[in-house]
Amino acid sequence: MTGERDLETYLHRQIPLSAAMQVSVVTASSDEIVLSAPLEPNINHKHTVFGGSASTLGILAAWSIVHVRLLEAGLPCEVVIQSNRMDYDRPIEGSFTARGFIATPPSWPMFFRTLERKGRARIEAESELMCEHVMVGRFSGRFVAFVRPKS
Repeated sequence: MTGERDLETYLHRQIPLSAAMQVSVVTASSDEIVLSAPLEPNINHKHTVFGGSASTLGILAAWSIVHVRLLEAGLPCEVVIQSNRMDYDRPIEGSFTARGFIATPPSWPMFFRTLERKGRARIEAESELMCEHVMVGRFSGRFVAFVRPKS
C-alpha cells in the first residue's frame, strides 16, 4: 500500500507543479485520495484560488486514486488523462481539498481484467473540491492506464 508521504513525494517529484502548489496528501487509500493545497501559492488577481490550480488539484486527486489502486494490485502501469470536465461551483477563498474516487466502483474489476488482457484500459475517476466544508467544485475525467513493459 502506498502511504500518504510516499504518494506526496511521488507527486512532487514526478509532477513538479504539485510541489509549486504545495499540495499535501491527507489520505491515501484504495477507497479515496484526499489532497490539500493552501490559497497563497494558488491565488489569482481576485484573491481566490486560480481556476487552473483548482482543476489541477481535482485532476491529481482523481489520477492518484487510479495510480494507488494499481500499485496495490501490483500491476506496474503508466496512467494518463484522456479527457475531463471541471465544474466550478463557488469561488475558493482559502485552503482547499480534493477527494478523488472511482466514479463507478463496480467498473474497477472489468477495467483491471481489460488492463491485464490487452495491456491498456480506461476508467472514469472523479473528485470533489471542498473549502471550509462547502463543495466548491467537481471534476470528472477518463484515465488510460498502460502496463509498463517488463525490463
